[in-house]
Amino acid sequence: MKQAVAKLTEALAGRLPRTALVLGSGLGGVVDAVADAVRVPYGDLPGFPQSGVSGHAGQVVAGDLGGKPVIVLSGRAHYYEHGRADAMRPAIECLQGVGVENLILTNAAGSLHEDLPPGSVMLIEDHINFSGASPLVGEPSDRRFVGLTGAYDARLRAAIEIAAKTQDIALGRGVYMWFSGPMFETPAEIRMARVMGADAVGMSTVPEVILARFFGLNVAACSVITNYAAGMTGAELSHQETKDMAPLGGVKLQRILTRAIGEIG
Repeated sequence: MKQAVAKLTEALAGRLPRTALVLGSGLGGVVDAVADAVRVPYGDLPGFPQSGVSGHAGQVVAGDLGGKPVIVLSGRAHYYEHGRADAMRPAIECLQGVGVENLILTNAAGSLHEDLPPGSVMLIEDHINFSGASPLVGEPSDRRFVGLTGAYDARLRAAIEIAAKTQDIALGRGVYMWFSGPMFETPAEIRMARVMGADAVGMSTVPEVILARFFGLNVAACSVITNYAAGMTGAELSHQETKDMAPLGGVKLQRILTRAIGEIG
């Protein structure tokens, strides 16, 4: 880990970013808004995961967004790729190591509500870990007993809400349910998720929230809605649909995050 921190510190060239982003499927276009960008492939950073999912670039992008220094992780590793919920631990630990304090996570998700259509953005207020997996299994210290009552930081959420309002972009709010994937959910599972209080479903983010809180980072998260969930339209779901639709909501999310990061610092 010391090697990864040293290499990333060198790439930052004196920048002191306090906020980092993790980009989900199809949202790599957000990096185009990063000014004076320096790119470091994950493969150059010891311990960083190698994502095997199309739509994930697998690189760290450091630069300025909203006039403030920022680190962007363009791509993530998923539980369904290898059965390891802690795959993003080295990356998040490295962020902490270079001084990051705030982590904003993004993902592509399926909506459970007709009034949250594809192309919209949802601010995650809480989550349901339906998979039951934890990235802290095997952690030997008592730090593994991480409290998640306030997992999604109120200050960061408020900044994102204000940014959306300023940009005149409708921002949904809701609960994200993590399914392990890689297969999509069944209509029966979606009916269950709705009864349990979920508003959107996806295959990522929750392990990273847990890890970020474990390392003491403040967390916020947003979903770009790419489709209605299984059984809502009668159509079959596909990853291609996710990749095709994510950039539509990604444009909105880019505007929101650019403004929010300018305020967060």
